[in-house]
Amino acid sequence: MNPSGSTNLICLLGSPVSHSISPQMHNTAFDALGLDFSYMAFDVDKTNLKTAVNGLKVLNAKGFNLTMPLKTAIIPLLDDIDDAAKLANSVNTCVYENGSLKGYSTDGIGFLESMTDSNIEYVGKTITMLGAGGAATAIVTQAALEGVKKINILKRRNSSFAATEDFADLLTKSTECDVMVYDINDSSIMKFCLEESDILINGTNVGMGDDDTSLVPIDFLYPELTVCDVIYHPPETKLLREAKSVGCKTMNGKYMLLYQGAAAFKLWTGKDMPIELIKSSCFDK
Repeated sequence: MNPSGSTNLICLLGSPVSHSISPQMHNTAFDALGLDFSYMAFDVDKTNLKTAVNGLKVLNAKGFNLTMPLKTAIIPLLDDIDDAAKLANSVNTCVYENGSLKGYSTDGIGFLESMTDSNIEYVGKTITMLGAGGAATAIVTQAALEGVKKINILKRRNSSFAATEDFADLLTKSTECDVMVYDINDSSIMKFCLEESDILINGTNVGMGDDDTSLVPIDFLYPELTVCDVIYHPPETKLLREAKSVGCKTMNGKYMLLYQGAAAFKLWTGKDMPIELIKSSCFDK
């Protein structure tokens, strides 16, 4: 990397971000294509998000990514938002151009692309999603738009439960997918949802880092169920480890990061990310 006086700044905002491989991924791609861009990660939370975004505007940054816990918090600060992000109420990519900040959701695209990469068929299938945060709602939205038959969302019955029910109703009315919401703490409901599902996705942060726990009892898992996790650190969560032990096909979130990044890369640069190079240099070592 040799930044110049005209280098375009792209960054990641979130907390924590020190573990992220997004800077390595994007900077490798910029260098490979000879683009005068630089990608950096900054630890930003909800309390200083507005200040950070205003600062990036002053610096004329080309855009930025958002990770937990900022994917919904960013929305009031946007000038425009694309349809998928609006449905999901989640933004992970922003483009700043001509004085306007527009938000996009590439998480869902990235996750479904990673499923295709792993030879997991989802069109016409039934999915159970654990959680209803930014990544989970983005995946659910894109899955409904792309032909998944039914989606069961399991989440805590907290203050956002009714809003998630409204989200599910909107998706059901806007697509050909039947989307339902249930209490994740009702074990009989979870067991029923998994029994009728082809695919289980953990869209929460349970199992991330040093958290070696799982939301799903191992005896609810069975070999015909494909089990996916949005988490990529560690590469194998307790959920995936137990799923593999009973014969399930499994997939972690590392290629979701790759493909959502590729979609964001195209928005910022107008160029296609060199996928195979990024796979080999950043993901498959």
